Amino acid sequence: MRTLIRIVDVLAALTGLILLCPLFVIVALWIVLDNPGPIFYRQQRVGRDGKDFGLWKFRSMRVGSDKTGLITVGERDNRITRAGYYIRKYKLDELPQLINVLAGDMSLVGPRPEVRKYVDLYTPEQRKVLSVRPGITDYASIEYIDENRLLAQSADPDKTYVEEIVPAKIALNMRYINHQMIGEYFKIIFLTIWKIFR
Repeated sequence: MRTLIRIVDVLAALTGLILLCPLFVIVALWIVLDNPGPIFYRQQRVGRDGKDFGLWKFRSMRVGSDKTGLITVGERDNRITRAGYYIRKYKLDELPQLINVLAGDMSLVGPRPEVRKYVDLYTPEQRKVLSVRPGITDYASIEYIDENRLLAQSADPDKTYVEEIVPAKIALNMRYINHQMIGEYFKIIFLTIWKIFR
C-alpha cells in the first residue's frame, strides 16, 4: 500500500508542479512586490523516524520574522505581510511542498510535520506520528484549518498550542496512520479541497 501511495504522490506532485507553474509565477511576483525579499521560506521540520528536513513554503512573513517566534496568530500577527495574509488564508503558501513530496520528504497525505521544539515535547505515544512520512494535509489540517484564528483568541498562544491543539491534532493524525488505505488517502485530499473552497 505504501508503494502505491508513493507512486501516486510522485505522479500528483509532478503534475501539480507543471500545471501550477503560472500560479507560482503570479504568487512569486505578488510576494516580491508587496515585501522585497526571498520568494520561498525553508524551515527545518521533523519528518519520518525523527529526521529533520527543510520544508518549502512561499514566504508570507517579513524577512527574519521566524526569529521572534514559531507560532503565528492570524490577524494579530504584524509579522505577516499583506500578501502573506491572503497567501495563508487560501493555503497558497503550502504549494511549494509539492517539491518536498517529489523529493520523498513528504506525502500528499500524512501528519503535518512539526518543528523540533514541539516534537521534543511529545510523549512516547505521540511519537508514533513520526513512524510515517509527514504530509501536506490530513484530518488535523482539515479540522484546524482556522488554527491561526484560534490562537489569536488565546492569551498565551504557545501554551494553547502545546497543551490543547497538539494533542488533539495527534489524535486525528492517528486515524489515518491506523487506516492507511488508498481510499482514505483520496478522501482526505477531497475533504481538504472542499474545506478550502468553502
